[in-house]
Amino acid sequence: MDGTNDSTKERFILLGFSGRPHLERILFVVILVAYLLTLMGNSTIILVSRLDPHLQTPMYFFLTHLSFLDLSFTTSSIPQLLYNLHGHDKTISYIGCAIQLFLFLGLGGVECLLLAVMAYDRFVAVCKPLHYMVIMNPRLCLGLVLVAWGLGAANSLAMSPSTLNLPRCGHWTVDHFLCEMPALIRIACVNTAVVEGVAFVLAVIIVLLPLMFILISYGCILRAVLQIRSGSGLKKVFNTCGSHLTVVSLFYGNIIYMYMQPGKSSSKDQGKFLTLFYNIVTPLLNPLIYTLRNKEVKGALKRLLLRDRSAGKG
Repeated sequence: MDGTNDSTKERFILLGFSGRPHLERILFVVILVAYLLTLMGNSTIILVSRLDPHLQTPMYFFLTHLSFLDLSFTTSSIPQLLYNLHGHDKTISYIGCAIQLFLFLGLGGVECLLLAVMAYDRFVAVCKPLHYMVIMNPRLCLGLVLVAWGLGAANSLAMSPSTLNLPRCGHWTVDHFLCEMPALIRIACVNTAVVEGVAFVLAVIIVLLPLMFILISYGCILRAVLQIRSGSGLKKVFNTCGSHLTVVSLFYGNIIYMYMQPGKSSSKDQGKFLTLFYNIVTPLLNPLIYTLRNKEVKGALKRLLLRDRSAGKG
């Protein structure tokens, strides 16, 4: 590769929402507030799950990892977006773009797999309650989380270099607010059928197979629920599974639409707003869903607040 091409690799231009200056100002305020709330909400879930002895269970071990994922996921792109929205500079360095793409693909993959792990946890809790603590032992929980992280990283290592190394013939303007795979594929000046084909296959493995596992798990849970006669038992099952099922619906609804049709086939503006929802709204709602729908988390929050007040008075 010659020196000219090397010099052009210093930065990308992220157009984002620059075609709508009035919208940029509104988005800056809305996204900043949402980002701060996301940081606060997910940090609270992590702290409560770690500090309250009543929440030292497999479910909250996985929930802690989910909250950490959401924190990492939003932080990988939202600060750059806020910087670009706030001023005229819309650039991002080549290294910054590479890191952003790697984290976006990797963390997204981990979340798909972690949600499947959490579905298995709920399946065991509902269908095999007497053996729950034996089956979901700490060693298995840690192993499942490590597998999710490992496969997510492998997916990113497979797709990030092939996407970044596509010839662009001097085109470094990305019609998006982040270095996202479909947007980078669109600016390539060669046939991208092979890269898109590989992306589709990996999306099936990383996205659809975990989703199928989640649906099968909830099919078994539904069958078990239909056999429960007591109202209190049904309520407990819905409290146990409702939050996770809501999070799964939010997460998968967006990611399937975006990544099962990469490249030129997806609408640019629609893709931006879907990615924005995926990046900021879902991580913001996750802690709210688990807090508002879960009596154990609300109880833990109250205990911690009362303990802090007691300590303050003492």
